[in-house]
Amino acid sequence: MKPQRAPPVFLDRDGTLVVEMGYMSDPNLVRMEEGVVAGLRVLAARGHPLVVLSNQSGIGRGMFTGEDAQRVNARLAAMLRDHDVEIMAWYLCPHAPKTTCACRKPLPGMAIAAARDWQLELTGSYVIGDKRTDLELADAVGGTGILLTTGHGREYAEWARGDARPVFDNLRAAADFIVSSGAEAAPVSGDAAGPLP
Repeated sequence: MKPQRAPPVFLDRDGTLVVEMGYMSDPNLVRMEEGVVAGLRVLAARGHPLVVLSNQSGIGRGMFTGEDAQRVNARLAAMLRDHDVEIMAWYLCPHAPKTTCACRKPLPGMAIAAARDWQLELTGSYVIGDKRTDLELADAVGGTGILLTTGHGREYAEWARGDARPVFDNLRAAADFIVSSGAEAAPVSGDAAGPLP
């Protein structure tokens, strides 16, 4: 029998992995938040599939193109790869907020697509982000939402703590919480990386 895979960790991009810049479309502006590399290394070493789910309404608003968003993803992927961190897959919702879609967080469309594409179990998963919608996505898929106070996180910290949600200052602290929760599997061997973003 194959060893049990650790629960997937779904990650917001802007304000969580990278410093919030507001509708980022220039890959040269990508700067990682503090603790990102260390946190992702902890999670990857324990076999957690890492998947980025990002609302990119700037595409639907006509502020930049899908190709621009993919270039930002590719830049971040390259920066992480320089630190031996590989993201399994990248998903984005290109729709403006008032557009009817199934993928804009907190709706679960991107997470469902990732589960289908990579045979992931949504129940028991983790969602890490800097907005209430990230935590509500976790509720929608039967996972645990973790708020970071990076990006827009400070705006939602009081609500999250009042609702007994985990709140941390950086991704490393969130990773330590996941590990301490016992949600891990044996380290994964081989190349489980997905295609470039």
